[in-house]
Amino acid sequence: MNIIVNGGTRGIGKEVVLNLAQDIDNQILVTGRNEKVLKSLSSRYKNVHPLTVDLSVFDTQIELFRDTVYSHFKRVDILINMAGLLVSKEFVDISNNEARLMMEINFFGPASVIRIVKPLMPGGSHIVNISSMGGFQGSVKYKGLSYYSASKAALACLSECLAAEFMESGISMNCLSLGAVHTEMLDKAFPGYKAPVDAKEMAEFISDFAVKGHKFFNGKIIPVAVNNP
Repeated sequence: MNIIVNGGTRGIGKEVVLNLAQDIDNQILVTGRNEKVLKSLSSRYKNVHPLTVDLSVFDTQIELFRDTVYSHFKRVDILINMAGLLVSKEFVDISNNEARLMMEINFFGPASVIRIVKPLMPGGSHIVNISSMGGFQGSVKYKGLSYYSASKAALACLSECLAAEFMESGISMNCLSLGAVHTEMLDKAFPGYKAPVDAKEMAEFISDFAVKGHKFFNGKIIPVAVNNP
């Protein structure tokens, strides 16, 4: 399968790449800002191909992204939007720049990636967007995560909308809203909290869902949470 993991240099995203790379029939294009990690992944696995991309300034890198994707793949079977940024501050203390940065990385960037990759996706392909329980309507919300949660809610809603738009093309789209997973991002948001699930365990679930989930779901926002911090 030809797979793009958008945001695969740390945390759950990196573990997803490592998991999917075990199948030598998978060809994986992985994006991220950390060039050193990208090179390490590609040197470790011959079926992993790196692309340094910064979603915070993605408008300046769209042509590079499009050219690289289209030179690697004639088709894309799976797109997983893993990229995310969390700034934990009370609403009144967050600057406009910080707020816009989260929206760029958590929403506008993934949306642009989908728009570019979609023409390469045949019927039966699958787009998986990774959201958060903070962006899942009706879930418990937490102090300091207003903009982050709102940006992830936007991605979840986009998933529902595009599932309807892409239905005629046979492309499935789903959104996984993750609960507490022990990552560096969680440590920064909730210092001292120990999540019941680690990044590797969650990556195994996401990888399996990306490969098989479109057979059972489309246009769904699915909470994946043992609990929330």
